[in-house]
Amino acid sequence: MLDSALLSEAMDGVNHSVVSEFVFLGLSNSWGIQLLLFFFSSMFYVTSLMGNLLIVFSVTYDPHLHSPMYFLLANLSFLDLGACSVAAPKMSYDLFRKHKAISFGGCITQIFFIHAFGGTEMVLLLAMAFDRYIAICKPLQYLTIMSPRKCILILLTSWILGFIHSVAQLAFVVDLPFCGPNVLDSFYCDLPQLIKLACTETNRLEFIVTANSGLISVGSFFILIISYIFILVTVQKHSSSGLSKALSTLLAHVTVVVLFFGPLIFFYTWPFSSSHLDKFLAMFDAVLTPFLNPVIYTFRNKEMKAAMKKLCH
Repeated sequence: MLDSALLSEAMDGVNHSVVSEFVFLGLSNSWGIQLLLFFFSSMFYVTSLMGNLLIVFSVTYDPHLHSPMYFLLANLSFLDLGACSVAAPKMSYDLFRKHKAISFGGCITQIFFIHAFGGTEMVLLLAMAFDRYIAICKPLQYLTIMSPRKCILILLTSWILGFIHSVAQLAFVVDLPFCGPNVLDSFYCDLPQLIKLACTETNRLEFIVTANSGLISVGSFFILIISYIFILVTVQKHSSSGLSKALSTLLAHVTVVVLFFGPLIFFYTWPFSSSHLDKFLAMFDAVLTPFLNPVIYTFRNKEMKAAMKKLCH
């Protein structure tokens, strides 16, 4: 069981001093479970770094992969490199520490990069759906519409919107007074739990932050799913034989979208909070999703597998 006594002591012992650090309760106090978590989290983290780096280098150095689809995929892998490095290394390091702490500045930095990478990835996934729509439904115009200049513009727009989203989220909390409780029942910093520790009335702020992130996540998810359905319907109208090929192409995209948005939608829209489930989904999002993305995109992609083999040899 988690150290609930520590949480209770911190909540009761408000001393009105300025908080300089936050303490994580972590994932478990059991030595056996900590060892198991360290092994699996480290294995998935290292594999995810290697897999995503392999995609970035394969797309960069193989001329056969110099197309809009692979350009966007390489940038998705670059984002996954950043996303998995925000929380996973510290989580693994903290597993064997009794005092799992992070400075106030470190906590704010972690929140900034979580939302910056997450917001950018949302926009990039929307761009990848648009890319597949043009490639499948308007193949003759594909290279004209998805020109190198447009691809770079899409990438810049993704990063700008991601950073705007992150700064907007931080604007809610950066000036909040933290004067007493400093224990987070988690292994990383994120807005919902951090806001609850502020020494002021935060119900309205919690609702605004949750509604903001929830609406963005749910809205983006449904736009993506509707766009994929629209592509399949369009293909079926023009050629029933091309439906299976289009379905195969879109399957990887849909899987990645569900893996990315599933935990986010649960965090921000599910009304019944569960600490254990929240932590499992947070760990899944932080470690497993960046690991699975390269596996999903390369599993049935002959061009990517050939480029990776060439790079490795």
